[in-house]
Amino acid sequence: MAIPRDYDDNPDRYRRGMTASPGAPDLYAALAAELPDGGAVLDVGCAEGVLSRAVAAGSHRPRLLVGLDRSATMLRAHPGPAVRACATALPFADGAFDVVVAANSFCHLTDPRPALREARRVLAEGGLFLAATIAHSDSPELAPVWKPPRTAFDAEDAPGLVRAVFDRVEVRPWDAPMVHLPDPPAVRNYLVARLMPPAEAEISARWVEVPLTVTKRGALILAR
Repeated sequence: MAIPRDYDDNPDRYRRGMTASPGAPDLYAALAAELPDGGAVLDVGCAEGVLSRAVAAGSHRPRLLVGLDRSATMLRAHPGPAVRACATALPFADGAFDVVVAANSFCHLTDPRPALREARRVLAEGGLFLAATIAHSDSPELAPVWKPPRTAFDAEDAPGLVRAVFDRVEVRPWDAPMVHLPDPPAVRNYLVARLMPPAEAEISARWVEVPLTVTKRGALILAR
């Protein structure tokens, strides 16, 4: 199963999700901290450039950071440079990048293996692949009303897929209270951002005791 892409049809859902998930910038700051100074980086599924902004706010300075996304709407807000293309057919030469990042993007693919092979193809010798993805047990406090949809690149399955393509793989799980939802409207926004229909989210939010701190579970995967 793949998470549907609605970034062109409903970009406000993505933006609502970023606002409703205060822990998201911390993830991108962690990714930015792994990037080498002076390297060339490809951000696959870059959306509106949250990684680019995290890099600009951090201490590591890649020589080049290129965003790539299928959504023209998302790319219009990206600070650039950015390219509209698909993760399964990267428009770059072999060995063009020192790092390829895929942060919560391969969950949109029915089969992530072609995208993993493309990521390896465009990496230089010794290059780094960085992926982030959520676990089946993400947001356990909301389990009575919502559970993450299963995808082909969940934190439980992604490491095995990456190991089939890359030689050295390190998995860093995360499991921490990261998102504070103070009231029912915040719960509603959080659920809508996770593809729950608005009317259903409005009803579900009434069943959640607030204020609530949500535990985020997933993994950061580093491969060479």
